[in-house]
Parts: sequence; structure tokens; C-alpha cells
Amino acid sequence: MGEVRYTVKRAAELLGATPEKLARHPKAGGFFSRREGLTPPELVAARELLGIAPPAVSQRRQLFLNFKGGTGKTSLSTAYAYRLWELGYRVLVIDLDSQGHATKSLGLEGADYPKTLFDAVIRKVPLREILVRTAYPGLDLVPSNLSMSTIELALMPLAGREFKLRSALKDLAASEVGRPYDFTILDAPPSFGLLNLNALMAANDLLVPVLADFLSFHGLKLLFETVQSLEEDLQHVLDHIFIVVNGFNASFKLAKEAKDALETHYKDFLLRGVVRQCTKFAQASSEGTPIFVFDPASKGALDIASLVNELLLATALPKPISSKDKGKGKGPAVAGR
Repeated sequence: MGEVRYTVKRAAELLGATPEKLARHPKAGGFFSRREGLTPPELVAARELLGIAPPAVSQRRQLFLNFKGGTGKTSLSTAYAYRLWELGYRVLVIDLDSQGHATKSLGLEGADYPKTLFDAVIRKVPLREILVRTAYPGLDLVPSNLSMSTIELALMPLAGREFKLRSALKDLAASEVGRPYDFTILDAPPSFGLLNLNALMAANDLLVPVLADFLSFHGLKLLFETVQSLEEDLQHVLDHIFIVVNGFNASFKLAKEAKDALETHYKDFLLRGVVRQCTKFAQASSEGTPIFVFDPASKGALDIASLVNELLLATALPKPISSKDKGKGKGPAVAGR
């Protein structure tokens, strides 16, 4: 990944002012009176000098999960995390997949780091000793590599095995010095097992990326059944469950029909906005560059920005009733049975 720079115009947009106004600022003006633009650390410094903070939020742990593969989950989760960082929030991304795709999407190589979440969950190494700083101050990462591939086997004999990740995150929150993370984004592999059970038990919100095809319904049914079992057996109720349609192409009749079916059966969980099909996601990921840096005017970047705005509003609302209660009667939790 080459050096990331924001144009003066783009940096000013993120800070909610004109370049001319910012150039006149007595403290931050130097950043906006030059042609070469701002690096990510300079953008953070300018925000601090200007005293611009994002709207306050409750600290949230948000899990991106779908038991079905190929839904674009990692591209979505890392772009979502990066957009939150652009808005001024402190964000921690946790890569739970041994393939390390979230790690690569943020411009890092998992093989470069000897410790992963395995060490925190199994060997009780504090998470603060494992997380790494990305090129974007305030956007940190718990990396992943092939050492994560044996974590399911290592979890099996442990007492309280469903709560190991929750405990590690609790210890991290207790050890944080200064401003804590506003968002912890967990990027999970497309599988049904103990690691994802840990992730569900640690999360406040579940975000489920789906493609607009009818195969997605099978994964949704299993996922909602799993969530209901957590509520019944382990007394863990998620604050919110959101379904987001990813890779949507309105020119395909089948995609529109599948989206209509999602609106019929999962209306209470389906987000209004969709993320349209966008080849720039794959190009950005291959370079380890966030879509907002690679092409901020692309359909993918614009849709993720809208998604972030919708979710910030939705998570600020009162906690809805559980999926278990919704399943009594019309609820989407039992759709497809």
C-alpha cells in the first residue's frame, strides 16, 4: 500500500467546512494551505486542533457474520470500520478468520504478527499486547493468520468456553488508558462453531450481510435459530440485529425478487439502504486500501457512508424486543420454517 493522502478538499469535507475557512484557522490552517494534502495522522491532528468531535455514542461491539460464505462480509466490515474512523470515532477491528482477509484489507499482513486472538482467548495474553496500530491513528486491529485455524479445537475442553472472547474484551476495556474504543468491529468467518458463538456472546449488535439471492435465506434461518438458542440457553440478548443487502444489482430480476422476499419475511431487521455491486471493492482490497481512499466517489463508498449513517441512528434508538419475542407470531425469526 502506498502512502495515503487526502486532498485538501476531501479533508475539509470530512471536517464539515470549506478549505478556505480551514486555511484561515490559527492552529490548523497550515494543513489546509498546501497542495500535497493531508496524511491520515495529519487529518486526526487537524480534527483535534479544530476541536471537532463526532456525535457521542454508546460503546458498541458489532459483529459481521453470515454462516453462508461469499456475501462480501469482510469488504463490508472493514469499509464500515474505516468510515467510522473517518468520522472521528476510535475503532478496533478484530479479525476472527484464519485467512486474515480483514487484516489484509487494512493494509497489513497477518504473517508479520506472531500473536493473534488465539493468544488472548486460549493463552490469556491481554488483548492490549496483541492489537496493532494501523496507518490510521485511532483505527487499531487484532490481526489474524493461520495460527487461528486451531482455535476451535483449543476452545472445546475449556470451562466457560462460550465466554472467552467476552472476557478478553472486558479486560481490554478495563485496561484502556484515555479515550476508549467507540466501536469494536468483529469480522467473523462463514462458519458455525465455537469461535462464532464466542463472537455472538461478546457482541451488542449483529450485522448480517446477505446477497439478493434465495440461497441467502438458508443461512439466515440457521443464524436466527442460533440467536434464539443463545437467548434461551445462555440468556444473551443482542441489542440489535441488522440485515444488509450487499452486492445489489437492480438490473437483475432475480435480485429484485429476492430483495422483495427479504422485505416480506425479515422486514423488522432489514436495513433500508443497500450496498450496490461495485468492482472497486475488490480492487481496493487487493491493494490493502480502504474504498474511501481508493475511490471515495464510487458507488460502494457512497453506499457504505449511507449505511453508517443509518446504523448510527438505529443504534441510538431504544433497544427493540428480542428475536425470540418476535418469533411469537409474525416474527421474522421464524420465517422460512
